[in-house]
Amino acid sequence: MKNNSNLSRRRFLRTTGQAATALAAVSTFAPAVLSASSPGKTIGVGCIGLGTRGGDLINAVVNAPNVKVTAVCDVYGPHRQKGIERSLNPAVKAYVDYRELLADRNVDAVVIATPDHWHCQIVLDAVKAGKDIYCEKGFSRTLAEAKLMRDALKQSRVVFQLGHHARQAACALQAKELLVKDILGPITLVRTGRFKASEPGHPNWRWYGYYDQWDRPDPAKVAKEVNWDLWLGPAPKIPWNERHFWHWRCYYAYGTGYAGDLLSHEMDFVQYLLGHGIPDNCVCAGQIALLRDDREVPDTWVATYQFEKLGRTVTFEGSMNTTDNQPVTICGRDATLRFDDIAHNVNTFEIIPAGHNSKADLPKGYARGRTPAQPNHMEDWVNCIQSRGTPKCSTDDAFIETATFLMSLKAQQEKRLVRWDAAREEIV
Repeated sequence: MKNNSNLSRRRFLRTTGQAATALAAVSTFAPAVLSASSPGKTIGVGCIGLGTRGGDLINAVVNAPNVKVTAVCDVYGPHRQKGIERSLNPAVKAYVDYRELLADRNVDAVVIATPDHWHCQIVLDAVKAGKDIYCEKGFSRTLAEAKLMRDALKQSRVVFQLGHHARQAACALQAKELLVKDILGPITLVRTGRFKASEPGHPNWRWYGYYDQWDRPDPAKVAKEVNWDLWLGPAPKIPWNERHFWHWRCYYAYGTGYAGDLLSHEMDFVQYLLGHGIPDNCVCAGQIALLRDDREVPDTWVATYQFEKLGRTVTFEGSMNTTDNQPVTICGRDATLRFDDIAHNVNTFEIIPAGHNSKADLPKGYARGRTPAQPNHMEDWVNCIQSRGTPKCSTDDAFIETATFLMSLKAQQEKRLVRWDAAREEIV
């Protein structure tokens, strides 16, 4: 598994595991003094949040080199038990409150896979506790949170990785290297998209604990096994709500819908390839076209970004009601580079010359074997903890991701074109 860098997100190293408010940092944590790790040092990792993605990520980290999962944390009993079983460590500690995990001296680093509304506070607390951090995307729900997190991380020596593992693909690195050589000519258009249709009885984002689990657990039993106040945390206080617990992606109190959950994948991948930063402006339309099941977030999302000085437009089209497909496609004047799939599923690409392009040396596409296999996204983080290096999707990339996807959210909600004010770092 350590050599396979092209798994889809849902399979991201899962199979290896099967073998076995100002948001103030919590004052009880002493400021961290991080020293360089020796290459052979075993890293104690604590996993916070063990639901859908957290279950995959613990499978990933237990198989990374020089790692032992020493602690797990979840507010829901069955998820906590899942973490214990997948830790592959009979001595693993289990916590309900993540602050107790952060105080555990056997935890050097944390994997955060909670619902998005908890990311900011846990990242701030982990920084103060001196723990290196892998945080699932999206980075935060608001720009104010993203600034707090970015500033805290950059003022620390914490090694931070955001969970966009499309950056691990060897074909992506090879494409990135070719794009630097300007083989496409001026790039004026980039197309991306995310589509999925499911049967009417299984609407997207209405699963129970994993992407393909549709059997509803006993609601009364679930309510007894969840610490609801801790789950809500910084979100508005409401009575126990089973649908919010299982299906939090559908509600704006806990996430950002299509913007941070799906668009962010594609836009981060484009940023990795082209490095053009935060767009100048964005227009976006979204609606609940079919999935009228009390969700707040749209099931259809179409965003257009412009980079004015580059003369470049990037589009994202998304629908949960169609089986269409839009591979990541980078369109230049002289040639087009088209991947075989959405960002985190890419395995290869082709290069299609324009009719006027007669260059004999234009690559035809991905040259398998020319680019060495890359460490998977989790291994990249672990390697950087050992070396005190910078992972592939670190703090600056996380801020770019957040500003970009939040531009689409603001544009859709306010039904207008929004702009990025770089001097003020605000969406206006």
